[in-house]
Amino acid sequence: MKQLNKLQTIVLLSGAVLMVAGAGLYVFGTMLMASWIFLVGALCFASMQMMQTYSGNNFTIRRLRRIMVTGDVLFILSALLMVENSYGLLRPLFLKLSPDGYFNYVTYVHNNWVLLLLVAAMLEIYTTHRISGELAKEAKKL
Repeated sequence: MKQLNKLQTIVLLSGAVLMVAGAGLYVFGTMLMASWIFLVGALCFASMQMMQTYSGNNFTIRRLRRIMVTGDVLFILSALLMVENSYGLLRPLFLKLSPDGYFNYVTYVHNNWVLLLLVAAMLEIYTTHRISGELAKEAKKL
């Protein structure tokens, strides 16, 4: 695995802290500001994690990296849905396009950021654990 430099590691960790802070602030009150904090954190975290590439031939690690990138994309989508949930930017569009617009908005958008965040977190935990194990196995072979 390509190691991140010191600045990239700081951006990765600060992105993770901003994501946690943004989600916590969103749950406990300040939804408008918290959604932007979470979005900035998700963008920092995901971009730095996507920069961490694997150039080896181990199929398992390459597959786990693809799953990890999927988790990163879900973090960003979760952040965008959190911003939408705070501001309701798409709600008028849903209301205009169909007679069941509000029902469709609530079904597909409203508070679904939580589900995406949960799936992304589970994918990240799983892949991080498995990749470290696979890298350890690979290092023992050498």
